[in-house]
Amino acid sequence: MDSGPFEILFEREGLQVSRSPWGPEDNIGRLNLMTEESRREVMSRVDASRVFDLAVDYFVGMPSWAAAGDPRYQIWMTHTPDGSVNDRASGAKSEVHERYSYCGDSISMYTHTGTHIDMLNHLGHFGQFWNGRTAGKDLGSRQWLQGGADECPPIVNRAVLLDVARSKGVECLPEGYCISPEDLRQASASQGTDVQPGDIALIRTGRMSVWPRFEDYLRSTPGIGLESAKYLCEELGVMCIGTDAISIDVDPHEISDTFVPVHGYLFATAGTPVIEVLNLEELSAAHVYELAFIGMPLKLRGATGSPIRPIGMALSSQA
Repeated sequence: MDSGPFEILFEREGLQVSRSPWGPEDNIGRLNLMTEESRREVMSRVDASRVFDLAVDYFVGMPSWAAAGDPRYQIWMTHTPDGSVNDRASGAKSEVHERYSYCGDSISMYTHTGTHIDMLNHLGHFGQFWNGRTAGKDLGSRQWLQGGADECPPIVNRAVLLDVARSKGVECLPEGYCISPEDLRQASASQGTDVQPGDIALIRTGRMSVWPRFEDYLRSTPGIGLESAKYLCEELGVMCIGTDAISIDVDPHEISDTFVPVHGYLFATAGTPVIEVLNLEELSAAHVYELAFIGMPLKLRGATGSPIRPIGMALSSQA
């Protein structure tokens, strides 16, 4: 399958929405590059003794996309040991709960909180989304009727860490630093690791060095611009892109009067999902640049994104 550019379905003011080469029913874009054979190949090479947790913790006060009024992570108890005795909300007698101490809790949050995956219905152009989806025919009263996180398959794939911060000899890239294709090539060359078609590219900016300081983590994020996004998708043919920052887009954007333009290109034009707020520090410290990436999003029907629980397993060539 060609890595793009794909057939243009809609174009206006330089913004493009693509027709999926995987057919009219496709909602997952480049995740189709993952096959039984590719999963089998990468899992045949894993070093099971070297497992890396790539997720962040969820806790009250954690950095999250809250500037637009989206709800921050909250957790509260719904049942407590003494409360269960006093109010008998479970339906059991007080003396029962004196013996059986019952606890329960509930959470609420924006679906793009913490380590999460963005689906292709997260951003489009002029009301048009990947493969011709529109709100007029594909959006229900509460969620998308097509293309939600529930359609995302289990992700089991080769991934390459592009440690841009390490290749430049810094703990973290400067605020607002725009990663160029040359930066990505330099990181790949310094590691001796090639990105292959169908890979997941994990870009380390070093932003986790300020986690979980709310303002420091969210302010003026280093990230990629459109040139690097096109290089990764159309030249290298990656399947998915991950970052340790709150957004894959550099902030401030390269072009004024735009809204996360890299997101728009990746989703609507290139059909490329994005995984954000990854903790890549342990991988970097261990100099593990080639790995099996295993991630399972929650099957949130119709959602534009979902928390994902990713792990990395070093490949045998890294042992």
